[in-house]
Amino acid sequence: MATLPEAGSVGLVETQSVRLFTESDPLHLAAGQTLGPVDVAYETYGTLSPAADNAVFICHALTGDAHAAGFHEGSSRPGWWDNLIGPGKVLDTRRLFVVSANLLGGCQGTTGPSSVDPATGRPYGLDFPLLRMHDFVTVHRRLVERLGIRRLLAVVGGSLGGMQALEWALKHPADMANTVMIAASSRLTAMNIAFSAVARRAIMTDPDFHGGQYAAAGVSPRIGLAIARMMAHITYMSEEALTEKFGRQPSGRDAPLGFGVDFAIESYLEHQGSTFLERFDALSYLYLTRVMDYFDPFADVDACAAARTAAHLRFLVMSFESDWRFSIDHSRRIVRHLEQERLRVSSREIGSTWGHDSFLLDLPEYHQTLRAFMERAIEEGI
Repeated sequence: MATLPEAGSVGLVETQSVRLFTESDPLHLAAGQTLGPVDVAYETYGTLSPAADNAVFICHALTGDAHAAGFHEGSSRPGWWDNLIGPGKVLDTRRLFVVSANLLGGCQGTTGPSSVDPATGRPYGLDFPLLRMHDFVTVHRRLVERLGIRRLLAVVGGSLGGMQALEWALKHPADMANTVMIAASSRLTAMNIAFSAVARRAIMTDPDFHGGQYAAAGVSPRIGLAIARMMAHITYMSEEALTEKFGRQPSGRDAPLGFGVDFAIESYLEHQGSTFLERFDALSYLYLTRVMDYFDPFADVDACAAARTAAHLRFLVMSFESDWRFSIDHSRRIVRHLEQERLRVSSREIGSTWGHDSFLLDLPEYHQTLRAFMERAIEEGI
C-alpha cells in the first residue's frame, strides 16, 4: 500500500437539498402507502470521476445526519465521521467521491413526521406512515441515480447505517461492489427493543407530546426526549469506559446532598440530554427506532437470493468487543448467514473499551482494517 501524506479535512461544506419524489410521482413505501413530496438533505466530498466509478455512500446511525465530514460555515464542530472522511483519511476524498444523506423520517432536512403534510397544511405528526428499512434504501437509491452514479464502489454504514447497508446489499446487490457494516445488527434482541420501547414511552407520555401535534401547540416533549437520549447514551458506552471517564467523581456543583446532580456521570448525561434537544426531533426518534425494531431480513429464507447472483459483491463486517448494545454476536449472526450462502465476506472483531460508540472513534485497528478493505476495493474497481 502506498504511503499516504498526513490526513486533512475536506474543509467547508454545505448541506444540499433535492426533491426526489413529488405528489404526482410519489414514493411507494414498503408497507403499501405513498408519500410525496419527499425532500432529501445530503452532502458530498471529493470529486466524482469521469467514469462515475469512485462513489462511496455513507449510511448514518439513528441520530446522525447528512453532515458527516468537514465544517459548516460559522461552526467549529466537524461532521460526525470526520476522522474517517477526507484527503488521506480512510475514505480518501482525493480518490473517492463520498455521499452522505439524511434518512427518510429524519429531522435534519429530509422529509419526516415533522414535515408539513400537503393534504392538511400542518405537520404530519403520527399521521406520517410507518417506515421500513427498505424505504431508506429506495430514497437513497433515487439520490444516487440523480447524482449520475451507475454503481457504487461501496456502501458503508455504522449501527442503524450498517443495517441499511445490509438491506441495500441484499435487495439490490447490483448497486454496489462492496458493503461495509460496522457495529450493526440483522435482528434486534428483546433487550434492544425494550430500551427503545422505554425511550418512546418517555417521549409519548410527556405532557407536551399532544398526540404528536406538539408543534401546533407551540411546545415540544423536551423532558421525554431528553430522558430517552440519556438512557440511550448509557447503552452506547461500556461500563469500563464510564468507569474510566467518570468513576464516582462528584459533579463539582456546590449543593447539599440529595436527589440532584451529585455525580459527574449525572452531569454528563444531563448535558447529553439537553444538547440533544437542539438538534433532534421527538417524532423522528419514534419513527426511526421503530424501523430498527422491525428489521429482520434473514427471516426471509430467500433473503440472499439476489446477492448470490452478484459474484462481484464483497462484504466487510466489523464489531467491537465492548459493544453490549449491538454485541459481537449480532455481527457474527450476519457473517454466519452470508457465509452459509457462500458470499464473499470478511469479518473483524476489534478490541475497544468504548462500547457501541467505538464506530465513531479514531481507533487504529478499526481504521487500519477499513483502510485495507477500501484500498483493495479501489484496486479491484467496480
